[in-house]
Amino acid sequence: MYRETVMNRFLLVLAVIISSPALADDYLGNLSTNPYDPNSTSNPYGAGSPYNPNSINNPYGTYGSPYSNKSATNPHATDAPKLYDQSGNYRGKLSNNPYDPDSISNPYGRFGNPYSPDSINNPYGAGNPYSPDSPTNPYGSGWSIVEEE
Repeated sequence: MYRETVMNRFLLVLAVIISSPALADDYLGNLSTNPYDPNSTSNPYGAGSPYNPNSINNPYGTYGSPYSNKSATNPHATDAPKLYDQSGNYRGKLSNNPYDPDSISNPYGRFGNPYSPDSINNPYGAGNPYSPDSPTNPYGSGWSIVEEE
């Protein structure tokens, strides 16, 4: 009986440690121009709030600071949050770094080139404002912003 209790407690502690948020990816909201979606970075009262510590719009937070290596606004960041569409496809890094090959701000990269079908900057490709999950659709759901640990 005593061994079963100790083993159950051990398994419970192990389960808590494994499922802790520190070991999981951080969901930061959706890159979207929809101001009504609470998960949208364009909603100043939701995920886009400048007071939210995990918002890309918070200039003092990890993901919005111009000095943080994990920031979407730092032009030298190398560990910026990643974008995923609603199907789970990788769509590049949400970064202002024009030299990062995966940055949406790299005009010569796959995810920033205005002629690439995978680019948010291509209005006829992934950035199509009529696509329901496009970040440029003002009524759409946008792409998930994830900071991978």
